[in-house]
Amino acid sequence: MSSKTKQAQKLLLFRLSGARQFGIGTLKIREILPFMRLNKLPHSHHAVIGTATFRGSAVPVIDMAAAVGGTPLSREERDKASIIITDIQRQEIGFLVRGVEKIIETDWKQVMPPPKALGSSAFITGLLDVEGDIIQLLDVELLLAMVYPQSLVPEEVSLTDVQSETLKALNILLVDDSQVARKQLSDALDSKAISYQVTSNGDQALQILLRDDELGRPIDILVSDIEMPGLDGYELTFNVRDHGSLKQPYVILHTSLNSEMSLSYANQVGANEALTKFDARELLQAMLRGAEQAR
Repeated sequence: MSSKTKQAQKLLLFRLSGARQFGIGTLKIREILPFMRLNKLPHSHHAVIGTATFRGSAVPVIDMAAAVGGTPLSREERDKASIIITDIQRQEIGFLVRGVEKIIETDWKQVMPPPKALGSSAFITGLLDVEGDIIQLLDVELLLAMVYPQSLVPEEVSLTDVQSETLKALNILLVDDSQVARKQLSDALDSKAISYQVTSNGDQALQILLRDDELGRPIDILVSDIEMPGLDGYELTFNVRDHGSLKQPYVILHTSLNSEMSLSYANQVGANEALTKFDARELLQAMLRGAEQAR
């Protein structure tokens, strides 16, 4: 196995207003369309401007500028705008943007975490310097949670007493750069009184893995996002598998991408499983499979 098996990361750059550029991973994107006539969607969030017909399905379209607190595009601006059709967290969503720029290839190690001064409400997961321009990577999961707050309501999952006690005995580490995803993961375990550790990036996760192993309480289950600034989920898994003295955890890579390609790369770097966000039942069942292996 080689670290070169990890997937090349590409970003679509686009504008919402002015010259500032934003980015979104191309693996999330199904298609880019010119603005089209939309069907009205009554009683929806103010940023949801209608539905587009995409391959026979009605896809809600969100004015991304309005969703992040900016000025919505005017009717005249919409005529020159683009709709980015995405596949995120098991649903197709269209995002209206002022203009699509280009696709670039990048290394997630070059992505910097956003300044803490931005606070928890910033729709940014990272910053990337591209030829002197600072590209802001949008936290699409947070954006969707603001537009569809019902998506954050924890799903009720039933476990037997034996299953609950089995998971409570494990040392579990959760890793995700999205605050929404971290909340979903945490809620799933909090609802069952299952303890865990959580961090927002792969570099910190690797340090926790090494520290806990040295202290004699190695991590049993590692649940990690794939796309993260710094050490992404693929490389984190590779580094864990490549560390000869480290007691090996059961690795579950967790991604908002509904993509067979991303899941196949997860297997190549040594992950035990790869799941599409977010299904609490699937996650807990995967952890129970990991518990069986840890015995």
